[in-house]
Amino acid sequence: MFYRLSLPIACGLALWGAVAGASELVYVPVDPNFGGSPSNGPGLLASASATTKHGQSGLGGASLLNQSPLEQFNQTLERMMLSQLASAATSKLMGQDGKLLPGTFSTENFIITVTDLGGGLLRVTTTDKSSGAVTSFEVGQ
Repeated sequence: MFYRLSLPIACGLALWGAVAGASELVYVPVDPNFGGSPSNGPGLLASASATTKHGQSGLGGASLLNQSPLEQFNQTLERMMLSQLASAATSKLMGQDGKLLPGTFSTENFIITVTDLGGGLLRVTTTDKSSGAVTSFEVGQ
């Protein structure tokens, strides 16, 4: 009889304790402009400055904000052409199963070489014919 009464009482106390421990979520702003602590300002400013410095060079060497519409258009056109070139090269370097095949693919401006390093690892090397600049990366199959 004692066990029958103590089990419901123990469950009730456990539930009451769980409910009593719950609290409301409170939003605390971080940015001082929106009510956050003023001591957060220097950290936020440093983070924003680092982000700004990182994004100033862009792909073409100049910020998009400093380019004329014609320069922006030409840069976009160049990216599109490089993307299409990369798609064409990838389709030539891939087998039926979608995996890269070792070999060499040459375009008017670039030589792309895929080398099997063994263990399912491949090295993709791109050589710029005009400057001789070489870049490479490794990828797993």
